[in-house]
Amino acid sequence: MHRLAGLETEYGCLTDDPAGPAGIVARVRNWIFAGHRFGLLDQHQRDWDEPAGNGGFLFNGGRAYVDMGHLEICTPECMSLRDLVAHDRANDLIITAALQALGVSGHAGFVRNNVDHFTGATFGCHENYLVRRTAPLHEANVLSLLAFLSLRTLYTGAGKVGALPGVELRGGGEPPMRAPDFQISQRADYIQNDLFEWVQFNRALINTRDEPLADSRRFRRLHLLHGDTSVLPETLALKIGSTALVLDLLEIDHLPKVVLNDAVAALRQVSRQPDGPWLVSMSGGGVMPAVAVLRLFQKAAESEFRGRDEETDQVLNSWSDALDALEGDRERLIGRVDWITKRWLFEQFVAAQGIAWDDIWLKSQDIEFHQVEPSRNLGLSLCSPDSLWTPDPARVEGAMTAPPSDTRAALRAMALRELVSRGVPGFVDWEVVDAEGVNPLVLPDPFATDPVVVKDWLLGLDERRKASQVPIIPKTNAPDTAT
Repeated sequence: MHRLAGLETEYGCLTDDPAGPAGIVARVRNWIFAGHRFGLLDQHQRDWDEPAGNGGFLFNGGRAYVDMGHLEICTPECMSLRDLVAHDRANDLIITAALQALGVSGHAGFVRNNVDHFTGATFGCHENYLVRRTAPLHEANVLSLLAFLSLRTLYTGAGKVGALPGVELRGGGEPPMRAPDFQISQRADYIQNDLFEWVQFNRALINTRDEPLADSRRFRRLHLLHGDTSVLPETLALKIGSTALVLDLLEIDHLPKVVLNDAVAALRQVSRQPDGPWLVSMSGGGVMPAVAVLRLFQKAAESEFRGRDEETDQVLNSWSDALDALEGDRERLIGRVDWITKRWLFEQFVAAQGIAWDDIWLKSQDIEFHQVEPSRNLGLSLCSPDSLWTPDPARVEGAMTAPPSDTRAALRAMALRELVSRGVPGFVDWEVVDAEGVNPLVLPDPFATDPVVVKDWLLGLDERRKASQVPIIPKTNAPDTAT
């Protein structure tokens, strides 16, 4: 990629504990940080809903914390799509290791999906992309971007048994949409708006809060809420890779001039048509095949960026192949695209067991498709052996503790480890690291990788501590409150 990207994944928790998942979530969080196992726990309150000890930054450059009762883990800032796929999988392995170490694997588990089938609650996988502040976000480009984001669900959807009842098309007082047996997207039923500032209510395709977590004069952060949490690595690569290319088109003002009549309505309609025909209403009248709209974006990216680098060419190839298969033989995407793989598997299951699509057994299998523990994950067991995007196991294991080397995550992780080794408490955020008695280490450039800036800051910290005779806190392992 030629763009910084990262993920925030909220995990669902399943347990047979009558007290519910809160205790398991807390024990896993505590295990991650006990004895500085994977990172440094916050010793300060970050916000009204993030008290001290709620979470912290990880040595791999990411962050883990509890949000609205869910365990949430963020990847570090990644420039390489393969780094992002590896770090996403590494977070699952950290959770799996915690469950095994705590001896609760047989009584609890975590899932990377987006809906609770039994309460109707939703939880997300938020995508973050760094965008230049100078990007031409005029009306035509925003409408074009919305068209892409709503329709890309055809190759990024995770699939879901059933649907949220009573979901309506927007405008004109249309009756509630028919609830299908299976739909393409898990999040589509919960998206109400094109653009909105908040994330918990009135969810939008694009979250408009201007919080770049970097130099605000140079950058903004595109924060997306509507995407499903991906299971298969190729689905994740397609989701992030194609979106990054579309943002590359945005920055050079070469987005296709295409506008949907209603992007949210199109998302909901497409999601509820697993068999097609995926015709979407266009602004100004008429309809157009959704795949044809998506192909406008792929062709534009092909024209501008083919040959730029190997990873870009691989994304363009995977994107083109997915669109071809959606128009022709969709079974070619089994093991590559989540919703097609899940639907194919469940069709076999329904036929073999002679059950209806609304059987609770099938909803249980839907959850198992998203299990974090690899040995229990139904989706990963069907991953195509030919996929270019399956991460190397050694790379995933390394990503559990090591940050990407080509973003500021490496500097933040370096500072984090040095604070731990010195026994110095500190305040850590994405773009700043602070410690008492010295000016903060500010990292406004997400592309900065020169360790000299961290070494100079540490030298100043050491000198200040010596001059003021600040006592050194002995390095001890924190008590393992996870058990």
